[in-house]
Amino acid sequence: MSLFGSLFSGASGLTAQSRALGMISDNISNVNTVGYKGALARFQTLVTKQTASATYAPGGVRALTSYMISKQGLIQSTDSPTDAAISGAGFFVVNSLADSSGEQLYTRAGSFSPDALGNLKTPSGFYLQGWLLDADEEIVDINELETVNIRTLNGIAIATSRIEFGANLDSTTTAYSGTYTAGDMEDYNNSGGSSGVQPQFSRTIQIYDSLGEAQQLVMAFLKTADNTWAVELYADRGDLDSTTHTTGLLASGTVTFNGDGSLGSVTGTIASAVTIDWDNGADDSSITIDLGTSGETDGLSQFASANDVSFVIQNGSEVGQVNGVNMDSDGYVSVSFTNGAIRKIYRLPIATFANPAALDPRTGNVYAETQLSGEHNLKFTGQGGAGTLATASLEAANVDLADEFTKMIVTQRAYTANARVITTANDMLNELMQVAR
Repeated sequence: MSLFGSLFSGASGLTAQSRALGMISDNISNVNTVGYKGALARFQTLVTKQTASATYAPGGVRALTSYMISKQGLIQSTDSPTDAAISGAGFFVVNSLADSSGEQLYTRAGSFSPDALGNLKTPSGFYLQGWLLDADEEIVDINELETVNIRTLNGIAIATSRIEFGANLDSTTTAYSGTYTAGDMEDYNNSGGSSGVQPQFSRTIQIYDSLGEAQQLVMAFLKTADNTWAVELYADRGDLDSTTHTTGLLASGTVTFNGDGSLGSVTGTIASAVTIDWDNGADDSSITIDLGTSGETDGLSQFASANDVSFVIQNGSEVGQVNGVNMDSDGYVSVSFTNGAIRKIYRLPIATFANPAALDPRTGNVYAETQLSGEHNLKFTGQGGAGTLATASLEAANVDLADEFTKMIVTQRAYTANARVITTANDMLNELMQVAR
């Protein structure tokens, strides 16, 4: 019985070492696979129950596969803005179908590129999943993931929300001697000079509405007394919604100056946010007018010098087209536009597991959830035990070639030794057959 047991024990050794060599060969062949996690042979004894202490019945060995999923691979920088690597625990969430209705899987391979429709996917064809963000860059539904698509926005316009205006008003200007009422300068402009009061100094300011259409405003000044000027902000009446704006006047006020030419104060509606209802269907504009700080000359000033605008800064822009995509360390996927705007459109979750080593490996360098791995938990990068995100980087395979070649030699020797056990047991059985003759 023990001789035959030795044969079977040796045969089990050959099988186990063959499986171990298969794992080693897989590790070596995937040494350049992004995010690959090496397989490790774990040998387990097979014990035959002994019927008596004076006898021994050989059992054998078997090889079980253990994946080094929790072992970190080297982080390497790349030139692609849509590459990302996780440093620490966790996985990217991917789906087998672009509409997110397929099987949800997990991967450490963060090499993503857009397909013809703008969906980010891995080279194996799995689609990256993320939380969709709204116009305020907040998560729409924390419980729902969808495929990250960098073409959710074809273009974007930036509506003007702030105007900074700097100019010198000539202190030698003669004060207007007539009667002035707020709106007179606007009336003069929109009536072609047939009524109202002509401004002594004005400047046209180009801004943009929510549709990206350029709109023209006029900032006008009229000196009413020493160190005191009336100011009006108005637009062409035809550009405004007549149900909201009965005239073209948007804001007015009074600007005073100190004796040293610096700005004293700005009062009136010009000192608060200006609301504009356009006639073209664009959203209402709410614009803050910054004419400078009291006591400073970085804005409006009054010196004995010609009226002159030093700067006009507004933060709006025309429609811009998508010209780039980027990921940041917080997991946000952003798109940039030709007009300089940047909009966050998705946030990537990091999936963690109680026992990641029990995940089920699938073709394409992805893993499936199992009962032994536990359910996934979606977390923000760097929070709750989730790893941090390294952008424009990839995680290399966690395989050490020197170690794999060493294990290959040991496996080869173990295989040879088990084969020798079989040949030795065979020789002994031949001897036994000779005795039986």
